Amino acid sequence: MKARTKTNSIRLIAGKWRGRRLPVLDHEGLRPTTDRVRETLFNWLMHDIPGARCLDVFSGSGALGLECLSRGAEHVSFIEADRRVAAQLQSNLSLLGAEESSDLIRQSAINVLRRKPVKGFDLVFLDPPFDSTLLTQTLPLLVENGWFSENALVYVEQASKQDIEPVPDSWRVYKEGKAGYCRYTLYSV
Repeated sequence: MKARTKTNSIRLIAGKWRGRRLPVLDHEGLRPTTDRVRETLFNWLMHDIPGARCLDVFSGSGALGLECLSRGAEHVSFIEADRRVAAQLQSNLSLLGAEESSDLIRQSAINVLRRKPVKGFDLVFLDPPFDSTLLTQTLPLLVENGWFSENALVYVEQASKQDIEPVPDSWRVYKEGKAGYCRYTLYSV
C-alpha cells in the first residue's frame, strides 16, 4: 500500500518552543502521542528533563523527544526506520536548530538496540506501532545491552486493548494512565 503524502502537525506544549507547530507526515501507522497524554506525561517528568539524556526509540513524529528538547534536555537520540518519516523529523530538527543537541538514527530499533550504547540514557520512550510485537522484542534488548543510566525512567505507550507488556521484576510503576485507545505507564528502572 502506498503511503499518503498529506501532512498534519504536532504542537509543542511547553519550554523554549512552546506553542510551536511542526509538520508531521500523514503516513500509515504514524500515530503521534496526543497533546492530552503528552501534557500528563511531561507534568510527571518536569523535574527529570533538564539536563537529561533521552532516547526516543520509535520516534515517528518525534513528539516526545522534541518536547524533551524544548524543555531543556541535554541530548535526545531519535530512532526511526522509515525514511520518509525520518526525513520529516530531520527537517523539524533543522527548523528548530536542534541538530547539535540531537541525533537521528535511521535504522530498525531492534537492530540499534542489539548493540551497546556509548552511554546510558536517563529517559527512554517506547511508543511502537500498536498491535505490533515490538515491545516484546525491545524490552529485553534495552536491559541486556545497558541502555539505561542509573535511576532511569522508561515510558511505555500501548493500545489499551492490549495486555500489559511484562517488564523486568526490578522495574516499578512510577505513574500510569489511560486515555481513549491508549494506556501509558512510566517505570522507574
